[in-house]
Amino acid sequence: MNQFKTIQPRDPSFVSYFILCFLRVVLVFVPQLGYIHPDEFFQSVEVVAGDEYGLEVTRTWEFNSTFPVRSMAIPYLALKVPFSCLRFVSMYTNYYLGINLRGSYVTLVFPRLLMVALSFVNDWSLYRICRSYGLQYQFRLLTLASSYVMLVYATHTFSNSIEMALCSLLLYIVSDCMIHSNTVLYQREFLEEKYRRAQRTVEKVRFYKLTMSLPSHSLNKCALMATLCVAGVFNRPTFVLFGMPLVFHWMLRGMGTRTVSFTDFNLRIFIFVLSALPALIVCILVDSVYYGYLTLAELDRHEIGINSFVVTPVNFIRYNLIAENTAQHGVHPVYTHLLVNFPVLYNVLGVIAIFSLLVMVHRFASNEYTSLPRAQSFVGLMLSAIFFPTVCLSLINHQEARFLIPITVPLVLLHAPKLQAGLASSYPFRAPSRFKDFLYHNLLGPSVSPKYLLKLWYAANVTLTLFYGFLHQGGVYQMADYFSHQVDVRSADVHLHLVTSHIYSMPQCFLGLPSTETLLVSPDSGQKYRRKKQFFLYEYGSLELEPLYRKLKLLVDVCEMRSISEQQRYRLYLAIPSSLSERLNDIFHNRTAALIKHSQVRVFYPHLSTEAMPTVFGQHPCGINTDVDELDDTCPIYARDDEQNQNPFSVGRLLKQFSSVVHQFGLILYRIEVRRIK
Repeated sequence: MNQFKTIQPRDPSFVSYFILCFLRVVLVFVPQLGYIHPDEFFQSVEVVAGDEYGLEVTRTWEFNSTFPVRSMAIPYLALKVPFSCLRFVSMYTNYYLGINLRGSYVTLVFPRLLMVALSFVNDWSLYRICRSYGLQYQFRLLTLASSYVMLVYATHTFSNSIEMALCSLLLYIVSDCMIHSNTVLYQREFLEEKYRRAQRTVEKVRFYKLTMSLPSHSLNKCALMATLCVAGVFNRPTFVLFGMPLVFHWMLRGMGTRTVSFTDFNLRIFIFVLSALPALIVCILVDSVYYGYLTLAELDRHEIGINSFVVTPVNFIRYNLIAENTAQHGVHPVYTHLLVNFPVLYNVLGVIAIFSLLVMVHRFASNEYTSLPRAQSFVGLMLSAIFFPTVCLSLINHQEARFLIPITVPLVLLHAPKLQAGLASSYPFRAPSRFKDFLYHNLLGPSVSPKYLLKLWYAANVTLTLFYGFLHQGGVYQMADYFSHQVDVRSADVHLHLVTSHIYSMPQCFLGLPSTETLLVSPDSGQKYRRKKQFFLYEYGSLELEPLYRKLKLLVDVCEMRSISEQQRYRLYLAIPSSLSERLNDIFHNRTAALIKHSQVRVFYPHLSTEAMPTVFGQHPCGINTDVDELDDTCPIYARDDEQNQNPFSVGRLLKQFSSVVHQFGLILYRIEVRRIK
């Protein structure tokens, strides 16, 4: 980070950039309650925390030892080692200071703090590329830091966030190698030409020595690039698609000049593959040991064969090559990434990138080849880094926006200045017409577009930061934190049963429950035993409320039978979005002969489930009522005389309608009990 010393601190963009960097760190500690996708926990924190702390967690199918598709080499380096250090420190802070560093808050914030530190690799890479090519970096850094992709996605524990950092670093290395090779080749050819024209022997010797003193460039940073590529592939095999155009540009450096031939290209490929072998062997060994394919006993007996190793990226590719497998996670149209996920991730910048691509396609179709960037140029590198992986990923059935975040840095490098200068700094059309003139002067020109582009950019990113950072599924972590204080790990006398619907899966690592799979030994008798399961989680996705009610009734019956036969006490809870509370109340109210009832325990705000969107217009009480006997209770503070007022725009009605909408942005927790007949 010492390179940042050359930036002028008085530049307003630079000051704003550092404010946004500070905000990026602060938002981690707040913390961000938003829950973007289950993979941010179940492919990282849930697994590592379960292994390190011996917790009761959910291990998804991707970590099945019979056919593992996720590597643990990178998560162990990124999370396992820091978690081990945290556990060591926690022993002393808990003993001497009474501070527990293994609570739900630390489990959420600590790995995100590591991710936010890693996210600054993207900033550093962008800055170094700009410095190497003499580009204006101040506004590009500001654009990058103001993107909600950096404020939210980059600070969450996604493998895509690690992939983005590795791609950005690889992009910087390739960019640096390209300009270094171009400089060396230019100097070499200049000196060789001088050598051929020299008449005197002394001059020839001098030019020859100068030529030999030029630094090597052909295999520059080959080992580092190969190691990064192996790490990227084992972190997420889709890194192949992001890294392939970058590595290709690295191998293509200088092709077409007098000193670089096709032999050099093949030599670079061969050395690159050899340089990748050490990292490849290490990653394979880590995964083979972790998943039990390779044991110390086998090493001691020299019983090692091909079946003693597992290559998780190969399993990942084999799984995703079958269309039926990817279809299980969702099928999306081919255009989803380009026309939907691009604008969702980058809003104005994404639209600018698509528009620029269409302009280049138009020029290619019009045979304007001189207006297109060269394949070995900086623009050619950035374009291939953006659109090659996008097109390839579009051929896969399952497409999510987060799959594209590794293209953030090249996208900002190429198109961020257009937020200031406009979509087209000069007239972009070859043959003028009235329609083209209208587009340029009213939409594309530099005198028009900056007026609204920056405003749209900042407004969209603020909105999406609040949505994905705090609102989307924001009650799930709060509920997990609540149950972490309700569960008593010292006593299993009371079983807790939690039923959820219309929300994402709850990571159990936040509960801090010891694993029931760990074999323990009693210090008194020496007898081996396992802990009894105390917390039971039933997740029903987006199950309709009628079937959900029947499952609740069945679960109550089973728990009641066990309480009678085994004297096992229990507590049953139901968690659903508060936007569904009225429908659930109606179902309980209509079951007049039912023997179960529900009562509100707590509501966690804010929370929004897109599977159960709030109702803006309609009769929904402004308060969250869960007791059947209080269904007619509303908010008396707003009632006043407006209860008899039929004016739909009266203050009381408007306030009640607003309160109704606000209260639907919550996750409500019910206690389900047997209705005792007196």
